[in-house]
Amino acid sequence: MLKRIFIALVFLPILLTAQYERPGSTDGQFLKIGVSPRGTAMADAYISAVTGAEGTYYNSAALARIQGTNAVFNHTVWFAGINHEFAAIAHNFGDVGAFGLSVIGLYTDEMLVRTPLQPDGTGETFYSGNYKIGLTYSRYFTDRVTVGISFSYIDMTLYKDFGASAVSLDIAAMYTADFRDFKFAMQISNFGSDITYVNEAYPLPTNFTFGASMNALEFDDNDLLMTFSATKPNDGSPLVQVGMEWNYDHLFFIRGGYRLNHDVATFSFGGGVNYMIQGIDLNVDYSYSDYNLLGVSHRFGLGITL
Repeated sequence: MLKRIFIALVFLPILLTAQYERPGSTDGQFLKIGVSPRGTAMADAYISAVTGAEGTYYNSAALARIQGTNAVFNHTVWFAGINHEFAAIAHNFGDVGAFGLSVIGLYTDEMLVRTPLQPDGTGETFYSGNYKIGLTYSRYFTDRVTVGISFSYIDMTLYKDFGASAVSLDIAAMYTADFRDFKFAMQISNFGSDITYVNEAYPLPTNFTFGASMNALEFDDNDLLMTFSATKPNDGSPLVQVGMEWNYDHLFFIRGGYRLNHDVATFSFGGGVNYMIQGIDLNVDYSYSDYNLLGVSHRFGLGITL
């Protein structure tokens, strides 16, 4: 099974990147929104640098490196009063491997039902939301290579009976070296069934992403991590992300990043604090992302490791 996953990671990207650019041809665009304050602060150049339960989204192969249990709760202030939530928990069972459970939600506030004859509202209200629930498994392939796979169910509801669902698969691999904590990773995400509204079907926004990271500078009490990633979506041109993270004694973190060849997203930055309280490792993170004319988004996150 693991060998088949590794072979798929080598050959499926060839099929994905061979597709021509088709903007607006996919559905489930909420799946593209970065979920991590740490990751988005580094412009989502995060596939090889991700740690903990956030790997259920960015790199399922990273879960095998978790020690014990990790849980994360992230909130994104999106545009136009829309909220975006991410929660995940992962546990390492040793030789058996690591398992993770994750939930993503993008939902609106309560809205009025309006019609051409009643533009001020009919008296009815509704909510619109998109959700994804995923189960992830990861383990060591060799002493330096980990692999992972995620199965997800996606539900999208617009109004009452206007909804759609799909299932998807993520497969990933990661290589880790001793030199300056160098890592290389790749993942195929959102590879699955079409989303059908009424009688129109659209594919999921499938992406092939690869990236690398390493400590460019290492001192006794601080490090400078540099990250890079590139993404080829099935509905657009390739995207490139670069990021950095400086930490002092693994307690205080400052991060920054930039996105290349993106239509609206540009720079991002953020920071975090890591603190141990009675044997519980706590992480608090924040990020600010600029989307040019669309505005900005803020992300807040809490991580707990037991």
